[in-house]
Amino acid sequence: MSDDESLKLENQFCFRLYSLTKLMNRQYSPVLKKLGLTYSQYLVMLVLWETNNTKASTSVKQLGEKLDLDSGTLSPLLKRLEKQNLVTRVRNKTDERSVEIKLTNVGCELKIKAKDIPAEMFSVTGMSLEALQLMNKQLDNLLMVMNKNDINHTRILCPTE
Repeated sequence: MSDDESLKLENQFCFRLYSLTKLMNRQYSPVLKKLGLTYSQYLVMLVLWETNNTKASTSVKQLGEKLDLDSGTLSPLLKRLEKQNLVTRVRNKTDERSVEIKLTNVGCELKIKAKDIPAEMFSVTGMSLEALQLMNKQLDNLLMVMNKNDINHTRILCPTE
């Protein structure tokens, strides 16, 4: 590929990822609006639902690492989730710098309302389950390779790690 060809927008892999991310966010938006969540809030809730109870807690730091979000982004997002009575934020008694996030009963119950979202989003892709799983595996591999080669040393967690 010539230099001129390699610099065409249509030949940029990064632009496809960017466009796909924007499109996926637009697809999720009306579905999540019914739950009163933004896409970022939905991601936080997915992490918290993995524990699926009101007794377990996750630190803001753990959430940030899992979602690749800094505390400056997470804090206002968590405040809004707390205002919606979906989570509580409590300072860790042994380490005042650490804030623990717990699901409320309302937050746990929202999981039931969200259970059909993955299937609904899968249906808009028009892909077979096998093709989607293969693409996920390829993207996971790409994430691992790019993390190894990251010159800025900011590691993005890969879901399979």
